[in-house]
Amino acid sequence: MKRTLNYQIGPESAGLSIEKFLKNQGYSSANITAIKKMPMNVTIDGIWVHMNQLLEKGQNLAVNIDEDSSSANIPAVPIPLDIVYEDQDIIVINKPAGLSIHPSLNHYEDSLANGLAYYYQSQGIPFIFRCVNRLDKNTSGLTVIAKHLVSANILSNAVKERQMHRLYYAIVEGCPNPKKGTIDAPIGRVDDSIITRQVDFENGQRAITHYELIAEKNGHSLVSIQLETGRTHQIRVHFKYIGNPLLGDIIYNPDMRLINRHALHSGKLSFIHPISKKPMEFVAPLPGDMERALNS
Repeated sequence: MKRTLNYQIGPESAGLSIEKFLKNQGYSSANITAIKKMPMNVTIDGIWVHMNQLLEKGQNLAVNIDEDSSSANIPAVPIPLDIVYEDQDIIVINKPAGLSIHPSLNHYEDSLANGLAYYYQSQGIPFIFRCVNRLDKNTSGLTVIAKHLVSANILSNAVKERQMHRLYYAIVEGCPNPKKGTIDAPIGRVDDSIITRQVDFENGQRAITHYELIAEKNGHSLVSIQLETGRTHQIRVHFKYIGNPLLGDIIYNPDMRLINRHALHSGKLSFIHPISKKPMEFVAPLPGDMERALNS
């Protein structure tokens, strides 16, 4: 993946070294080390310079990212992709339920990563897979993938600092009481399982889920959810804990009469663009299987 990032140097950055300036833009030390090894890595007004060069007001600094390899061990496989948005720095996908994010032992050639590897290979573009907000295989909805090392680092930091905002939708049994509230209950592993989680007030990690009822139909409810923490299976465990488990949850509520996967969808995603710094917001409508379950 090749990308040139251009910066017009203002008075506030005059006198800084290029390396210090880039760190102020969100580049990590690892990013800078990698970029130093790339051809014509940084130029000022078109002339190659060292990273310790001091900047002057009015200069044009260009960072030339040249990643010429692709992710190892991710076969390129033609898989349909619902691309919501794409530019030179990010791609946003509306992932269907049933599609894993990464290849795994039993799903080596049927993941989102495989589909993106094929998408870029068919364009002759090297591509390293860097998913920023991972979703479970059976959770549908919006996920963002960074297209180069700098956008990946900046977005990863945004996730860590809770600056990437996600709104989920779930269909649960019954109607939560109260209809709008916060679940603050620690989550830990179930002793005999590496997968299953439970509310555990002795050994669990703090987990906070905010929710609001949207609609109640036929003995189940559509709720919107925002996470303050990001524990494994947090939404699924918390709603089971309050007596309103998700429909179709094979682990926590294995009743598949209305839907054959847990009824959870990443429906809204907002963040500051890692390079342009513009606010970005994306919406993915409730998928058909959840619509049918809600109205059944």
